[in-house]
Amino acid sequence: MKESVIAIYDIGKTNKKIILFNEDFRVVSEIEEKFPETIDDDGFECDDIERIEVWVRESLFEMVSSNKYDIKAVNFATYGASLVYLDEFGKRLTPVYNYLKPIEEKIPESLYKRHGGRDEFCRRTASPALGMLNSGLQPLWLKTVKPEVYAKIKHILHFPQYISYLITGKIYSEHTSIGCHTALWDFDNMNYHPWTINHSLNLPEPVPVETTNEVIIDGKKLIVGVGIHDSSASLAPYFSSSKGNFLLMSTGTWCINMNPFNTEKLTADQLDKDCLCYMSITRQPVKSSRLFLGHLHEAGLKIITDHFRKADDYYKKIKADRKLTSSLKARLNGKKVFFQTGPYSRDLKEYIDLYEFNTIEEAYHQLMNELGDLTIEAVSLVLPQNDESENIYITGGFSKNELFCNIISNAFPSKMVFTSEIANGSALGAALVVSGSQSSLNLGLTRCR
Repeated sequence: MKESVIAIYDIGKTNKKIILFNEDFRVVSEIEEKFPETIDDDGFECDDIERIEVWVRESLFEMVSSNKYDIKAVNFATYGASLVYLDEFGKRLTPVYNYLKPIEEKIPESLYKRHGGRDEFCRRTASPALGMLNSGLQPLWLKTVKPEVYAKIKHILHFPQYISYLITGKIYSEHTSIGCHTALWDFDNMNYHPWTINHSLNLPEPVPVETTNEVIIDGKKLIVGVGIHDSSASLAPYFSSSKGNFLLMSTGTWCINMNPFNTEKLTADQLDKDCLCYMSITRQPVKSSRLFLGHLHEAGLKIITDHFRKADDYYKKIKADRKLTSSLKARLNGKKVFFQTGPYSRDLKEYIDLYEFNTIEEAYHQLMNELGDLTIEAVSLVLPQNDESENIYITGGFSKNELFCNIISNAFPSKMVFTSEIANGSALGAALVVSGSQSSLNLGLTRCR
């Protein structure tokens, strides 16, 4: 007898996966693909959308024909900040442009000027000025540099909804994709920003992220979701399973601190400190802050290992030592060794004096003390004045760093801090959404002491 499963396409910038969840939301199959990047029509690197299109269609057909699995539903979790343009016949017009592609400053500046200035525009759209990462600016760029292509646009889709469109042929938008630093959404009025109307952008009215369609493939009826932005998807398991208000720290190259329970409006000062808003599956703002944690850790670690002539992965052998952490704080009395002084300064010093330390263990503990301070600053930015959050969940790479977890736990003694081991969290969120399930899940929690 075939096993009933939900299929999720989890499409990141580096890895593309198909993950199958059974009725208990356990992973029963995971297939990973890596597609080499190609170049767009300007010679800039981008995802090979043609290969992705073929992969999605062919792999879904193969799964429907499987002798092992009975595919009941399909959904898509992808990276955001990317748009796809369709002509009147529903054909894609351009490559999927890389959100790191440079944009002339005059394009966003003209928009800011007409809508209250840069600070007010960014505050109202909850989007720090990030160039093409503000995906709403991408159509304006296209209109400026390729007007003949822009004139053919009938529909504009966010990337998750385009992947869904490949299967359903339906045009949709939904709130998690609109709300991820796109500069499209007016968070004051919870609607598209007036500039999108003034520029006649062909954006679909958003539907709930739980929206589905029935599609028949090779005689098999499937429920197909409209897609979801991966960061918002990663929150979904915690909405269904967490007791009380929580804050999620998703760590890796970036540390993204997401607070779905902070209803205070984003301020210009918070924007300047790298805060933004996502949108949750419940269509509410998720105040978030960012820190380049993994990158800073890697840069500081290289300086330490070079100085002490140790292997790059030596730090993994260093045991968390609370007494050493405390003694370093007492000895240095607030002095920073690795990072420049000043509130919210996140730059490494040009000269770092490691002769302060007798051992690599001392140096690494101090690096983590300082990275912990930067993380605590970032977390504090998304805690409201009347904070009622009870739990902090740490996921990703730094959830395995005992020293980091101890520092965060000590900084927030009134909260319970947990590491959470959910494999494929974004895909799991997409599966929960398309299934309509409110099931309580095992979040893989371990209390940090």
